[in-house]
Amino acid sequence: MKIELQRKNKAVHLEAVNEDGATIQIDGSPAVGGENKGFRPMQLLLAGLGGCSTIDIVGILKKQRQELEDIRVTVDGEREPNVEPSLFQDIHVHFTLTGNLDEDKVRKAVDLSMEKYCSVAKTLEKTARITYDFKIVKQ
Repeated sequence: MKIELQRKNKAVHLEAVNEDGATIQIDGSPAVGGENKGFRPMQLLLAGLGGCSTIDIVGILKKQRQELEDIRVTVDGEREPNVEPSLFQDIHVHFTLTGNLDEDKVRKAVDLSMEKYCSVAKTLEKTARITYDFKIVKQ
């Protein structure tokens, strides 16, 4: 796995490119000279957690023959106050799944992702308490 970053201005706005050519914008807050033109690095960690777990859940539900119409994820992170570096101490992930879904199968898929398969969750749990829940919207 390889990511290349290039500075896009005279401040801290960066563009990251992966091996497939996909890009993401990264920037800092104005407090550190940034211009809010992209995700901050710690926001990328939360986005990675949401993305990793969602990919797992979609795959597991497909194997379970569940008809998932949509999935939305909200990831909230709280960082340690008044310390440098300020690591995440608490992270909560909320999944909203839409479709004609069996609650037990959804619970199993979410649990498997968050407790076993999601590499980002396994990395972040070394320093943060990660909690999660889900809601099913029937169609």
